[in-house]
Amino acid sequence: MPADSADTTDAADTTVAVGETTSRKEVATAALADVAREPGAAKPDPVLVADGIVRRFGGLTAVNVDHVEVQRGAITALIGPNGAGKTTFFNLLTGFDKPDDGTWSFNERPLNGVPPFRVARMGMVRTFQLTKVLSKLTVIENMRLGATGQRGERLFFGLIPPLWRSQERDITARADDLLARFNLDSKRAEFAGSLSGGQRKLLEMARALMVEPELVMLDEPMAGVNPALTQSLLGHVKDLREQGMTVLFVEHDMDMVRDISDWVIVMAQGAVIAEGPPLEVMSDQRVIDAYLGAHHDLSLAEVAAEEGIDAPELLGTHDSTPSPKDAS
Repeated sequence: MPADSADTTDAADTTVAVGETTSRKEVATAALADVAREPGAAKPDPVLVADGIVRRFGGLTAVNVDHVEVQRGAITALIGPNGAGKTTFFNLLTGFDKPDDGTWSFNERPLNGVPPFRVARMGMVRTFQLTKVLSKLTVIENMRLGATGQRGERLFFGLIPPLWRSQERDITARADDLLARFNLDSKRAEFAGSLSGGQRKLLEMARALMVEPELVMLDEPMAGVNPALTQSLLGHVKDLREQGMTVLFVEHDMDMVRDISDWVIVMAQGAVIAEGPPLEVMSDQRVIDAYLGAHHDLSLAEVAAEEGIDAPELLGTHDSTPSPKDAS
C-alpha cells in the first residue's frame, strides 16, 4: 500500500476512535476553549460570518453588529434584553429582511441579496418564534413540503408520475423517520392546525431537518411551550449537535441557555456587547448591566451623585420641610 494511502487510513481510524469516545459537545468546548472572550471574537472554524450589519427603521438603529462568527458544530445562544435586535438580526441573516449595510456569508459563500428559499437550499434553515406550520395541511404533508429538489414540483415532471413517485416514497419515508424521532408519528394524518403550540414547535423543527441542513437557526424555540414538552425540545436541540449540525438560537430562558449552549453571544441596543461560555457571560458586568441597568448595584445616593443631582430630585420628590428663608 502506498505511504499516503496508509496515512489516510490511519487518520480515518483516528477520527472514528475520537468520534466513538468523545461527544460533539466536548469537541465544541475544546474548539472554543482558546477563543477570546470579547465581542466579535474570531472562531477556529466559523460556518457563519457577519460584518458591519446595520438595519435602521426611520431614526432607530435596530441592528448595528460590527462582526460576528458562529463556530461550526457548536450550539450558540444569542441572548439579550427585549428590544436588543436579536430577531431582526436573525431575519437579516436568513434573507427575510434586508440590511441597510453589511455583508455576511455561509460557508464562505456571500448571502447578500440571496432570497430565503435559496438560503435554505444552501443548508441554512430557521424556525420562527410564531410557528409557520401550514394549518390546513396534514402533518405528513407539511413534512413533505420541507424537502428540496422535488422532481414533482417541476411542470414537465409533474405531469408524468413515474418520474417522481419513487422520490416521493423516499421523501415520505424520511419524513416518517423524523416524525417518529420527534414523537409526532401518531399525529401523522392530523391537520397541523390541530396541534398544540409545543407540538407545532416540534413539527417546525422536524420539517426544517427535511432540508438536511448544516446550520439550524431557532428563534425562541421554548416560547409558548408547556413544561411537559420543554425537556423533549431541549433533547432534540442537543441531538442536532450530536448529528453534526450547527445550532444558533435566540432564547430568554437562561436555564436553557446554561444547559445546552457551548457559546453565548449577547446583544443590547442592536450591538454585540459580550461573548463567551455560558457561565462566564452570565457573570460579565456588561451583560448584567444590559439586563438590569447600569445602576442596579448602586445605592440611591451613589446614583444621584453619579448623575450630579439631589437624591430627592432623582425620585421626583422634594423635601417638604420649609427652609428658614421660606419660614420668614
